[in-house]
Amino acid sequence: MRVFITGATGFIGRALTLRLLGRGYQVTAWVRNENSARNLLGSDVELVSTNSNIGEQISRVDAVINLAGEPVLAGRWTPSRKRAIVESRLNLTRAIATAIAGSPSRLSVLISASAIGYYGDHGNETVEDDTAAGNDFLATLCRDWEAAALEAQKCGTRVFVPRIGIVLGAEEGALARTVLPFRFGAGGPIGSGRQYVPWIHINDLVRVLVTALEDERFSGPLIAAAPNPVTSRQLARAIGVVLHRPGLLPVPGLALRILLGEAGAYLLAGQRVRPHRLEQLGFVWRYSEIETALADILKDDDVRIERFNEFATKPLADAASNYLSIRRPRFVLSHKTRVEAPIEEVFRFLSKPQNLGVMTPRAMRFTILSELPHEFSPGLRIEYELHLGPVPLRWRTRIEEWKPPGLFADSQESGPYHCWWHEHHFQPDGNRTLVEDRVYYAPPLGFAGTVANVFVAPALRRIFWYRRQVLRLRFPDVSDWRGA
Repeated sequence: MRVFITGATGFIGRALTLRLLGRGYQVTAWVRNENSARNLLGSDVELVSTNSNIGEQISRVDAVINLAGEPVLAGRWTPSRKRAIVESRLNLTRAIATAIAGSPSRLSVLISASAIGYYGDHGNETVEDDTAAGNDFLATLCRDWEAAALEAQKCGTRVFVPRIGIVLGAEEGALARTVLPFRFGAGGPIGSGRQYVPWIHINDLVRVLVTALEDERFSGPLIAAAPNPVTSRQLARAIGVVLHRPGLLPVPGLALRILLGEAGAYLLAGQRVRPHRLEQLGFVWRYSEIETALADILKDDDVRIERFNEFATKPLADAASNYLSIRRPRFVLSHKTRVEAPIEEVFRFLSKPQNLGVMTPRAMRFTILSELPHEFSPGLRIEYELHLGPVPLRWRTRIEEWKPPGLFADSQESGPYHCWWHEHHFQPDGNRTLVEDRVYYAPPLGFAGTVANVFVAPALRRIFWYRRQVLRLRFPDVSDWRGA
C-alpha cells in the first residue's frame, strides 16, 4: 500500500513512518525542507515538496495520513499565533479533501488527526467518544478540523479521525518537556494536580493508526487514548518513581496563566476519557497503565556504563588497538537490543549513512555535512553537526572496520570527545537479531572530563535508549503491531 503523510517529520510522524516502513508500506512524505526531512526520515522515504501539487501526489497513493499542524503549546496564544494554529490545520485538511474529491482514482482511507481538546474541560466527569464538543479555542479548532476531513466521505472515501490524547514517547513530545525538571529534582504536578491527563504511549498510538489503514471498522471520530487516565498528581508521582526523583514541587497555576495566558489555562484543564469505541473494536493496549508506559520510555538501566579497566569487556575490532593505544578510553558503554528481523535486514538498516539521523533524538539537530555513499566502507569519513542544548558541535567519523553482516566500527577523528570508538555487533538469533553497541570513550579535559562524566553518562544512556525505541518501531514484533 502506498501511503502519503503530512507532518511526517513531527514526533508522531517519525514514529509512524518507521512502523509503516517496517510493515512494508511505501511512504511518501510531504515536507517543507527536503534536506532536513532526509536527515530525520532516512533513505527509504520518498520526499515531495510542499510546493508540489497536492492533488497530483494524492492521485498516486492508496491512503493519506494527515498529521500536520503548527505546535499548539509552543507559546502564548496571541491572535497571530491562534491564526497560524488554525490555518495550518484547516487549510491543509480542506485541500486534501478537495484533492480526494477530484482524484481520478478512489482513495481507500483518509486518517486525519484530531485531539482530546475537542471535548473541552470536563473536570472529573467521564468523557466518552460521543460526548459533545466544548466551546473553547481548542474545542472549536478540533470541531472545524474534523468537519474539514469528514468532507472526504462524500466521495466514498473512508475517513478515520482519532482524537489523540497526550502522546508519551522517548526524548520528544510533551513528556520530554515534563520530565526535564524531574531529572534535577524539581518536578511535580501542574496546578492543583487534580485535573485528569488523557495519555497514550507512542507505540500504542502508532498501532491504532496502522490498524486503521486496513480495518474498515475504523471510521469516523473516536478517542485515541489509554483506558486509564491519571491526574496530574498521579502522573508526577509515577515519573518520580521511575526516575528515582521526588515529584512534589507543583507548577503554580497562576504562574502558568501569567506566562502562557489562555494556553496556560488549557494545561490546567482535564478530560477523564474512556476510549469505549476502541474497546468495542477489540484494540488491546500494550501500555494501559501509566507506570508501565513510563518505565518503558524512561527507564534506561539496560544501557550500562563502567570504567574501562582490566575487568571491562575488550574491543573485538582489529583496528581498535591502534586507535585506543593513542587515545585511551576511560569508560565503556554497552547496550544489547533484540530486534525482530533477520541479521541481514537489521545490518542493512543500521549501516546506511542516510539513517544516522533517524537514530538520533531530534533535539540534537543532527545534520550531515558531507556527501554520502549508499553504504559504509572502510576508511569512509562522515562529517556532521549536532547540538548539545544550544551549543553546536562538529564531528568527523571514520569507518574503521567493515565486516557485514556481523560487525562494523567507527571512531571519532575530530569532535567533542578525547576518545570515541564505537563497535556495532550483530548476532543471528533464529529469525531475530541481537544488536550490541559497545562504545569506548573518554570525555575531554583529562581528570576534569572524568568528573564531567557525571553529566555525560546520563545523556549517553538516553541516546542509546532512544536508539532501542527506534529499532522497535522499525522492526516490530508481528504480534505487537495489531490490536489483537
